[in-house]
Amino acid sequence: MIKRPIHDIAALCGGTIINNGDRLIAGVTINSRAVAPGQLFVPIIGERFDGHDFAADAIAKGAAGTLWQRDKAVPDALADAPIILVDDTTTALQLLAANYRDELGLKVVGVTGSNGKTTTKDMVAAVLSGLFRVHKTEGNLNNHLGLPLTVLELDEQIDVVVLEMGMSEFGEIDLLTRLAKPDIAIITNIGDAHMLQLGSRAGIAKAKLEIVAGLRSGGLLLMNGDEPLLAEGIKSAQLAQGVEVQTFGFNAGSRWVAEQVTVDATSSLFDLKGDAEFKRVALPVAGTHNVSNALAAIAAAKKLGVPAEVIREGFRTLKLTGMRIEPIRAANGAMVLNDAYNANPTAVRAAIDLVAGLTGYNRKWLVLGDMLELGPQEEAMHGEIGAYVTPAKADVVLTYGKLSRHTAAEAAKQFAGSGTEEKVHAFEDKAQLTAWLLSHVVPEDLVLVKGSRGMRMEEIVHALQRA
Repeated sequence: MIKRPIHDIAALCGGTIINNGDRLIAGVTINSRAVAPGQLFVPIIGERFDGHDFAADAIAKGAAGTLWQRDKAVPDALADAPIILVDDTTTALQLLAANYRDELGLKVVGVTGSNGKTTTKDMVAAVLSGLFRVHKTEGNLNNHLGLPLTVLELDEQIDVVVLEMGMSEFGEIDLLTRLAKPDIAIITNIGDAHMLQLGSRAGIAKAKLEIVAGLRSGGLLLMNGDEPLLAEGIKSAQLAQGVEVQTFGFNAGSRWVAEQVTVDATSSLFDLKGDAEFKRVALPVAGTHNVSNALAAIAAAKKLGVPAEVIREGFRTLKLTGMRIEPIRAANGAMVLNDAYNANPTAVRAAIDLVAGLTGYNRKWLVLGDMLELGPQEEAMHGEIGAYVTPAKADVVLTYGKLSRHTAAEAAKQFAGSGTEEKVHAFEDKAQLTAWLLSHVVPEDLVLVKGSRGMRMEEIVHALQRA
């Protein structure tokens, strides 16, 4: 974590010290309830709260100092506290992180994309860890607050940090990449997430390509070669001097191409085209989309000089963040694929394709929840998912949520005439769906559970585990 005298912290964030300039700051927090002795407390102002109201409590718990916005009166309770006055506390936090990043002798890998950001971040960190001391974004700390906090957690002995960059609006990736200044930037893909805010997939591609704004001179941009919108968008991007652009995917024209791909419910195998060192690369995670993510990880590792055998070992020991095609056994022995972290049309189709390619199961179930933040076309997009499901891809479809009724309605058309037993069921009550599922799933079945974060589809998975 950052360890600096408070006067150095003030200089790094553009602030002015009052009361005490001799304290040593060890770490930064925005959470007064979890403050540790010696940390700098940063009071963030939100829509429904003002962190300044909790600064005195943070100092009482051992914080070595606090930022304070100049337009706020300092209360008597902080009259003797070490305070750094700044114009805006959020901006000061970001500036502190950006300047601290510049002081560190490390490499930064930035990862963005509509789907697969977290998985790719985990893969990159895994394949680099055999050669370097690596830190990565934890949880969902991938926004304008989480990314600077992650940077400020870094010890000066870290060699590489892998930073996930999330967004929902134009300009957000631009901010994050200028703070992080990546040496390698990865765009996993362009999907349909945040269509409400960005208007179109072309808008999403434009927003993701903002990552090049902070890419360092001589750096590497890795982007999905199967996405024409990225190929078109990069033509007008302003790249720093010496930046190289490489593509990855399944398109034969990409620099990094996977072939001979085989997938089961818990793993994947592939060859890297034209590279004898990467034959039968094994991943402990299912899905061709994860093979694509692995290609990006390989490319990033090779850029940093990691040998092939170290990369292979990194994949072998890979541990992914939870609820991303996570294989789990139900209490009765059925295979459950917990993909409940989030959902958008591109990701749901990829999950359906994964299920379609798996064999050896009595029945294959799709349990699909609403996809949120899709904008005016949300009903049509849910219907398109239903039309994408056929009896060749799954045996039974269960949906949860008001929007997913459109998924069920279109799926029912695909299943018409496929048998006397009804194969598509729509629910707006999660408990009813769960009870119905538990009464019908047998040990030889496969169940995929997927939906947007707000639908909390993991509750269905947990019920399957407990039953």
